[in-house]
Amino acid sequence: MQNPQPGYAERFAAPQYAASLPVPFVRASLGARTVAYLLDILFIFGFTALLTLLITVIGVVTFGLGWTLFAVLPASGIIYSAITVGGARQSTIGQRLMGLRVVAPERGGPVDFITAAVHALLFYVAVSTFLLWFLDIAFGLMRSDRRLGHDLLLGLAVVHAR
Repeated sequence: MQNPQPGYAERFAAPQYAASLPVPFVRASLGARTVAYLLDILFIFGFTALLTLLITVIGVVTFGLGWTLFAVLPASGIIYSAITVGGARQSTIGQRLMGLRVVAPERGGPVDFITAAVHALLFYVAVSTFLLWFLDIAFGLMRSDRRLGHDLLLGLAVVHAR
């Protein structure tokens, strides 16, 4: 069995398992990703509430000028994902609880802030339209490595963390 990079899980199956990934990762199941996202909805709600409180205080201090920052609130899910996935742990809080992380196997390194934000944006665009969401999920169901459409577009993979 290969020695995995620090922080990554070992392969538990035959060599043909997840053969499309060029690195020794174990794929994440779609079920684990779904539960992670459902948990993240709760954390995004809390993050949005915290942003709302912060913007309200800034607005009072700036005599209403800071309230223009309320325009940022619809993007709070994208900001949350960019901060957490683009951070050192490479996963949202829900993904951490489910033992998952986001990696960039084609580039061989961690996910940067901008790529994490675009990844979240593509996910939310797909979820907002049934046809795109269906196609996104269909990619994950057809591929052995369970990478969704928006993962493939950006060259990312959601894998089991160690």
